[in-house]
Amino acid sequence: MKFSTKLIHGNYNLENTGATNVPIYMSNAYAHSSPQELENVFKGKFPGYVYSRFSNPTVLEFERRMASIEGGLTATSAASGMSAIYMAITNIVHPGDEIIASTGLYGGTYTLISNLQNIGVKVIFLEDISKKTLLNNINENTKLVYTETIGNPKLDILDIESVGRVCKEKGIIFMVDSTISTPYLINPSKYGADVIIHSTSKYINGTSNAIGGMIVDCGSEKYKNHRYENFQKYAEKYDKLAFTAKLKSTSGLDIGASMSPFNAFLSLTGIETLSLRMKKHCENAMKIASYLEKSDKVTNVNYPNLKSSKYYDLATKYYADGASGILTFRLGTKENAYKFLAKLKLILDTTNIGDCKTIIIHPASTICINNTEEEREKMAVYDDLLRLSVGIEDIEDILEDIDRALEAI
Repeated sequence: MKFSTKLIHGNYNLENTGATNVPIYMSNAYAHSSPQELENVFKGKFPGYVYSRFSNPTVLEFERRMASIEGGLTATSAASGMSAIYMAITNIVHPGDEIIASTGLYGGTYTLISNLQNIGVKVIFLEDISKKTLLNNINENTKLVYTETIGNPKLDILDIESVGRVCKEKGIIFMVDSTISTPYLINPSKYGADVIIHSTSKYINGTSNAIGGMIVDCGSEKYKNHRYENFQKYAEKYDKLAFTAKLKSTSGLDIGASMSPFNAFLSLTGIETLSLRMKKHCENAMKIASYLEKSDKVTNVNYPNLKSSKYYDLATKYYADGASGILTFRLGTKENAYKFLAKLKLILDTTNIGDCKTIIIHPASTICINNTEEEREKMAVYDDLLRLSVGIEDIEDILEDIDRALEAI
């Protein structure tokens, strides 16, 4: 199937019902015909369900759909994007290990990874993750390189092909958060990513009505490497599915951050229109970024597809049709930023991205408030900076709202 067809039909089994929408199985436990059958399901020798903390039919269909559109072998869902990140990382690292990560990460992810020092995991944050910086920092304790395809809200574009090549040469697990770019714009697995993370609450869902996270296992041979001794028994038994096998029998099972069947259903409904929405998000974002660049009240408009962006060349290479629907701009002072926000009527001041509706936020006082001033500077988060998640409304209405708000400055 081609991409847009996969969004609707990918890995979906109509079973015997003929239902064209995946049913919502609101059950937390499942009966079996014999104790032997239940035992075999617990052992993984027989397919089936036992408890919805482990797996659920509706959630499984969402996992299969995500694996299909990302080109992964399998996927594991989570209650949120943050829980997906935590489970995926702790599935790999142990005390004494090291992680290399980008400073351009979403504020919550930056804090989560920083706090891994509490369990003895060292984190090296790099402002620029490239072949040169990786080779200068990878050592025998490095177990993971963690990045975002497009940073949030820094909007730095990762040269994913270059980073993937280094990780392959060195045998290091390469984990990529692709929430902002989505599978519509890029498939990180094609560039060497071993694990892909999504906050499905964003563009995948598309309407801000369900929280969720997804961990896509791309199927790697790296777990057989001596560097990953904790994976040996899983690699011997499950080969390329070693990551998921370990996840589903350890932290993915024990933490209990399971996705709600209802949230899985809502996200399955949303994902079917991902292609149509992303095309419009990108189109609108480029028009607004170009418009804001002409205003004498606005500075530092950041959208990777603008020729003025330092990421323009990489954006052209990976995202020629648009680098998603997020842009940032600065208004001189925090007071100006607040005046602008107060005058908006159509655009909503809220903490999310990827909605059909255009939404905006002041990152320094909200999503990055727990980061230090030094960390915020590395993230390119300033007191006068606003992050705009451009929706799919008529562009004229969005621009009219922006003009009204700029008059307040």
